[in-house]
Amino acid sequence: MALQETNFSLKKNYHPGTISRIVELHATYYSTHWGFGAFFEAKVASELSQFILRYDPDKDLLLTAWIDNQIQGSIVIDGQQAHNEGAHLRWFIVSEPFMGRGIGKRLLNEAIAFSHKKHYQKIYLWTFEGLDAARHLYESVGFKLAKQQKGKQWGIEVTEQLFQWDTHETVERLGR
Repeated sequence: MALQETNFSLKKNYHPGTISRIVELHATYYSTHWGFGAFFEAKVASELSQFILRYDPDKDLLLTAWIDNQIQGSIVIDGQQAHNEGAHLRWFIVSEPFMGRGIGKRLLNEAIAFSHKKHYQKIYLWTFEGLDAARHLYESVGFKLAKQQKGKQWGIEVTEQLFQWDTHETVERLGR
């Protein structure tokens, strides 16, 4: 049974509290469900802060989902290396009470639309095995598993997965 869709608004760019709320969403979820600790939280805080300091809305997307004046989801397209390595999809999360209500799908679709508008040929993301709902969402919009390996980039050993999205292939699939 699908949960009822939730009313939310999307906001681009930085807003006061963006960094701390995105870090909180990640730290809470991944600590509770995967045992990630201080290393992971500090990594998210550090890398997200560095991204915000160099954020360029002409090549990057910082998109947050808001419900009742609070961030309940986020997604980033880091376009710094988009024309060489591909655009990096990062910090994609929806708070647990709102998972399964269409917010993640909308965020992901907006990120893909942004990348397409910027003529980015590829989008990639790193995740890990076991996040089945997220994997299903990625694959439903054309991401494909490109690589899998054991690793500790999040502070504990998991089976890391690299997913890639190709503009030409996905645009043809979506009929655009």
